[in-house]
Amino acid sequence: MTDAAALGADSAIDLGESTDIAAVSGLLALQGLKVADIGCGPGLVSRGLVQAGAQVLGIEPDPIQAEKNRAAEPVPGLSFVEARAESLPVDSGTLDAVFFFRSLHHVPIPAMDAALQEAARVLKPGGVLCVVEPGMDGTHFPVMRPFHDETAVRDAAQAALARTASPLFGSERHYRWVQTVRYPEFEAMVSRVTGQTFNSITRDRVETDEVRTLFEAGRTAAGDYAFDQPMLMAVYR
Repeated sequence: MTDAAALGADSAIDLGESTDIAAVSGLLALQGLKVADIGCGPGLVSRGLVQAGAQVLGIEPDPIQAEKNRAAEPVPGLSFVEARAESLPVDSGTLDAVFFFRSLHHVPIPAMDAALQEAARVLKPGGVLCVVEPGMDGTHFPVMRPFHDETAVRDAAQAALARTASPLFGSERHYRWVQTVRYPEFEAMVSRVTGQTFNSITRDRVETDEVRTLFEAGRTAAGDYAFDQPMLMAVYR
């Protein structure tokens, strides 16, 4: 399955260059909304949603990251809980919006449909489901692919959206934007991809001649390294 086939990219609205928060904030009035950020990782986007005016519940399944989140300095309007996307500790019909920021493809494939059904369950009538997923047609994905090929899980996430999310909601819109991923040097990328508790990428898988060659293709005139990362967003109401 291609990105175009999965998300209807031919009809997606192009937002140009943007951050995740800027893209979402430009489409949704977040002020005063009660929302969940599912698969929140270290909570960077959760904090951005709070800054935009939302009251946020950050939900993280990885126990190590979840404990770090709970131990972090408190932020008014932000709380964290350890839970899986397919079993949310949230009452039915209580949230204004549910977000998956680059996280649906991390849900085990057999549980993706249940995760989307859970999102629909916890939303108020008229609530919004927003799913942001990385595309695979930029220059960043080929650098990652030799040691962390997410083709199958990203395709599975898009199939689950088409199969489950679309029938659950009355309307859907698709958007696309591009981000530039920058690294000062190769070691910065290695540290980034091996420093996450929710995957098992080891240094020896990254430090190969193939990956170094692909990485070197991103060298800029300024001496750092830059890669394009398309982002795809589906918004369901």
